[in-house]
Amino acid sequence: MTVGAGISVSDDGKLMVLGNCILHDVPDNIVVTPASGGTLANGAFIGVVSDQIGSRRVFPVGKLEELRFMCVFRFKMWWMTHRMGNCGQDIPFETQFLIVEASDGSQFGMGNENDSAVYAVFLPIIEGDFRAVLQGNERNELEICLESGDPAVDEFEGSLLVFVAAGSDPFDVITDAVKSVERHLQTFSHCERKKMPDMLNWFGWCTWDAFYTNVTSESLKEGLESLEKGGIPPKFVIIDDGWQSVGMDANGTEFKADNSANFANRLTHIKENHKFQKDGKEGHRVEDPALGLRHIVTEIKEKHSLKYAYVWHAITGYWGGVTPGVTEMEHYESKLAYPITSPGVQSNEPDQALESIIKNGLGLVNPEKVFNFYDELHSYLASAGIDGVKVDVQNILETLGAGHGGRVKLARKYHQALEASIARNFHNNDIISCMSHNTDGLYSAKRTAVIRASDDFWPRDPASHTIHIASVAYNTVFLGEFMKPDWDMFHSLHPMAEYHGAARAVGGCAIYVSDKPGQHDFKLLRKLVLPDGSILRAKLPGRPTRDCLFTDPARDGKSLLKIWNLNEFTRVMGIFNCQGAGWCRIGKTNMIHDQQPDKITGYIRANDVDYLAKVADDGWNGDSVIYSHLGGEVIYLPNNATMPITLTLKAREYEVFTVIPVKILSNGSKFAPIGLIKMFNSGGAIKELRYQSGRSANIDMKVRGCGLFGAYSSTQPKRITVNLEEICFEYEDGSGLVTLSLRVPEEELYLWSITIEL
Repeated sequence: MTVGAGISVSDDGKLMVLGNCILHDVPDNIVVTPASGGTLANGAFIGVVSDQIGSRRVFPVGKLEELRFMCVFRFKMWWMTHRMGNCGQDIPFETQFLIVEASDGSQFGMGNENDSAVYAVFLPIIEGDFRAVLQGNERNELEICLESGDPAVDEFEGSLLVFVAAGSDPFDVITDAVKSVERHLQTFSHCERKKMPDMLNWFGWCTWDAFYTNVTSESLKEGLESLEKGGIPPKFVIIDDGWQSVGMDANGTEFKADNSANFANRLTHIKENHKFQKDGKEGHRVEDPALGLRHIVTEIKEKHSLKYAYVWHAITGYWGGVTPGVTEMEHYESKLAYPITSPGVQSNEPDQALESIIKNGLGLVNPEKVFNFYDELHSYLASAGIDGVKVDVQNILETLGAGHGGRVKLARKYHQALEASIARNFHNNDIISCMSHNTDGLYSAKRTAVIRASDDFWPRDPASHTIHIASVAYNTVFLGEFMKPDWDMFHSLHPMAEYHGAARAVGGCAIYVSDKPGQHDFKLLRKLVLPDGSILRAKLPGRPTRDCLFTDPARDGKSLLKIWNLNEFTRVMGIFNCQGAGWCRIGKTNMIHDQQPDKITGYIRANDVDYLAKVADDGWNGDSVIYSHLGGEVIYLPNNATMPITLTLKAREYEVFTVIPVKILSNGSKFAPIGLIKMFNSGGAIKELRYQSGRSANIDMKVRGCGLFGAYSSTQPKRITVNLEEICFEYEDGSGLVTLSLRVPEEELYLWSITIEL
């Protein structure tokens, strides 16, 4: 018997996790090594004893059968999505995270929770110059696929390839597992130890879906002015692809599409193109920095009170890299390289960008010179007033490892240089990681704190919208341990705009749109953005509720997706009907498989929101109040309620609930603050909460924002003051809803002092 901490391989070939068999028919060459140190009692490494050599090897670990799992895998080169199943053959190639329900404890659906539920998490990791992923085969065997990405790198140790952890709380197990791997590898940092850029707390606008690569200085100004005129001022802007100096080789093959870049282009200079120079002309370069990018950045910051301006660039400079031998960039020593993709990636969805880069090659900066490249690029941008960067196309590095010691070594070299340059030039850790869903990068990121969490928002693809929400939610179960997930831009004026907006409100993410000038839904935006441009951002990455972890809300025809998050004193939960479309493993693309999905009825319970007690007052008895955003209903849910709340949603419909612990006061009154009830994340407005007991009971709150503030009270308040001034309020006897109006404050991020006397 090979023994790990709570995890072992028995003499009859079973991988046992806390007394539960996860895999059977485990081969004799599979070994389990207990994790040492740290706080996780039930963690171990799976490895393999083998005398094989080679830059790519596959090893069976054991058979997985009749146990529910959820995994996230790369369905294309750049991005992950989720899949559920119950046997090994359901596990796709390029699986980077796997959670198995070893024991459900009880029937979870109707609230009969039981602490005997056991979850096992599998994290394929990095060992030396090799990167491991999981996959299944037709014999239901779980396999480890080990790759270096360089034919010359073919020797591996193999003893610490997959980290396995187990416990009764799935979210705690995942967090502890990633932290254990962090201590083991010492090459990356957990999200909790990273500095979050302040742009996350403000509303923004991105140029991409508004203008694509046709963006100009004038269109940049038009977009900002259009939103500001409607009373929703962006406080950050992302100048996406289209600002750089690029060109195509004379013998290159152009890629043409109206909603994408020409992937055959390469960077020809680190400075901006003529569109972003004052009175710029094509083919003519302005040398005076004051007439370059700086002139437009200074203008928009001053005119629109912008706090942050970001620009886009690829991790290799541009899609096709840096042009070799070009004047003023020879010292980066870029050389033409041709990507080689792994069989796992090739088996999933084809990608036009990747195909173009493979055909035209990529000008790869010498890894020993890449810090100089980033530093010179970023120092120029910083001198022009740019505050940060969105760094795209990151996974391309895994295809270029040949001759550089392999994919892991190349990625780590580039990421270390990138983060060093960000630290030197952008002091608030202002970077968004994009097209970066591989573990080469995740396990190399010590500082980067924000990551795009799914494939793009595709405004013209009707199949993509429900898939987008579900993919981000499940990807976040894994990605949220490394960085703050970014749900991407969206259009506020779009048939699915409210659906997207509600998801971002519960996502704990940045909120930004890519509207064309004049094409906005300001009513929707006011549910997300306050007049000062700030947002009510929830504290955590938004993730599926525990009872949704192993059900497929996109394909099974019966499940709703519930996404939960926390505020300081409340919880927020978004409910979405995502049925009807999904990534097709046969067609290798997003597809609508049901044109008219049925309406679905689901159940809402207060304890759907994990970590409920963390925002409750001492002595909380478990009673909660639930407020529905669209329904406008206040529901009192006792701790011992035998039936949950039911909710029925049609296809592509949603609802957002605020869940609040009830406080029983000294005079017997019951109270629960809801927040700004016209906003999706109502409770995000409450920043301080204090209860005072005496002859009468007082509630003191600090509240940010304006509009209609609501609270539940079992008794009508005697009086309410705002900043010590008594104000009028309304009280509904039947529901206990108390409402009062807060005017627009003159100061940014102002906190109102509200006292309610019961």
